[in-house]
Amino acid sequence: ADGKIDSEAWGKLQDKEDVLRTYTITKDDVKGSFPDSIPDDFAAMAKMKALSYTSPAELLSEKFHMDIELLRTLNAKADFGKAGEEILVADIGKPAGKEVNRIEVDKTEAVVRAYSSDDLVAAYPATIGSESTPSPSGIMEVEGVARDPQYNYDPQVLHGKHGDEPLVLPPGPNGPVGTVWIELTKETYGIHGTPTPDAIGREESSGCVRLTNWDAEELADLVKPGTKVAFIED
Repeated sequence: ADGKIDSEAWGKLQDKEDVLRTYTITKDDVKGSFPDSIPDDFAAMAKMKALSYTSPAELLSEKFHMDIELLRTLNAKADFGKAGEEILVADIGKPAGKEVNRIEVDKTEAVVRAYSSDDLVAAYPATIGSESTPSPSGIMEVEGVARDPQYNYDPQVLHGKHGDEPLVLPPGPNGPVGTVWIELTKETYGIHGTPTPDAIGREESSGCVRLTNWDAEELADLVKPGTKVAFIED
């Protein structure tokens, strides 16, 4: 409370659990079809079968909530495409397990908070709308959850940002909404994943609420239709 870290505060900050652990790469981790790259152009994306991970290393970095360069640095000699290879990864612990009945989207702090009654279950860094394409205000509800969704580009909604023609982009973690879309009761708005987890909280969205894929997936497991979602700002 006084801003000074004393022995009592240090004691509460001690954590005897390791932040890293070993992991053995599985056949499932490396069996996918990995394109060399994902184009930036939506029309080119629409021609692909899936917007998949571009490498086993990218898949593993998201699986363990890590920046891909950190994963590579910790495992400089590892072959990420080889099943049976043992690597060092972040110990991400257990996912939040309580059902959520209330979500706050804090537009000022760029964070999404999930509550079970008055108990804070989880807090996720988020990318939220800009001045030109603001996120909505007020209270709405979760309408439903779509996992591994395709993306329907509507040039009227996004003011022709990616061309003048409507497009249907295939699903995949490198798609515009990532691996999960949590539909809200306000039309065209949702909480979703992202192909660029390193940009969360550092850029602005087109009005929706953007989380890392792993956070969006966890939140999707905690909500149900009717869960309240309040957009707040100071």
